[in-house]
Amino acid sequence: MGNLRELKKELRAVADTERARINMSFFKTGKGEYGEGDRFLGLAVGDMRKIAKKHRDFPFDDIEKLLTSKWHEERFTGLIILVNRFGKADVKGKGEVYRFYLKNIKAVNNWDLVDTTTPQIIGEYLAERPRDILFRFAKSRNLWKRRIAILATFAFIRRGDFDDTLRIADILLDDKHDLIHKAVGWMLREVGNRSAVAEERFLKPRYKKMPRTMLRYAIEKFPEEKRKAYLAGTI
Repeated sequence: MGNLRELKKELRAVADTERARINMSFFKTGKGEYGEGDRFLGLAVGDMRKIAKKHRDFPFDDIEKLLTSKWHEERFTGLIILVNRFGKADVKGKGEVYRFYLKNIKAVNNWDLVDTTTPQIIGEYLAERPRDILFRFAKSRNLWKRRIAILATFAFIRRGDFDDTLRIADILLDDKHDLIHKAVGWMLREVGNRSAVAEERFLKPRYKKMPRTMLRYAIEKFPEEKRKAYLAGTI
C-alpha cells in the first residue's frame, strides 16, 4: 500500500524543473489568471497515473493530505487515486468516494483536474441519481464548479442521455469565461458525435448569440460547408 512519504518521494524522483516552468505558464498561474498561485513539481501525466495506481489503496486521510497540497501534481495524483478507487468500488464504496470528492471540491481547481476526474466520479455516480447539484454548480460564481457541472454530463452523454447536458449548456450560454466556452462547446460536440439531430436542435436557435469559441468547438466535426455556414450565420 505504501505511505504518503513514499508517494511524495516517488513524485519528486521523476519531477523535471523545465516541465514545471512550462506548466506554470500553460496552466495560467500568474497574478489575476485562473490558476493564480498554483505550484508545479514538473511531472508527466503518465508518471502520476503510474504512481497513483501503485498507491491505489491509500486511506482517505492520506488522500486528503494530497488534495490540500500546494503542489498541483500531488492534488492530481490524489484525485486519480480516487478515480481508480471509484472504478473498483461497490455501490457503497462509490458513494463514499463521491461524498469525499465533494467534501474536497476545492482541490479540483484547474481544468485538467476537473476534466480527468469529474466525469469518472461525479458523472458516473449521478448517472442514475438526481442531478440537482449540477444545476447549482452551473449557477455558481466559482469557475471550477461551473466547469464541473458541464463536464460531469460527459458520463450521461456516453449513455445516450443528452437532456441535462443541453439544459446546463443553456445556463452557461452567456458565461464570460473562455474555459467554460471551451467546455460547453466540447460537450455539445460530444452530443453531436452521437446525435447530430440533438446537437443541431440545440444550436439553431442559439448559435448566433453563442460565444465564438463555444460555437467553434461545438461544430468542429461538422462537414466543411455546414461549419462555414454556422460561422457565417447563414444556417
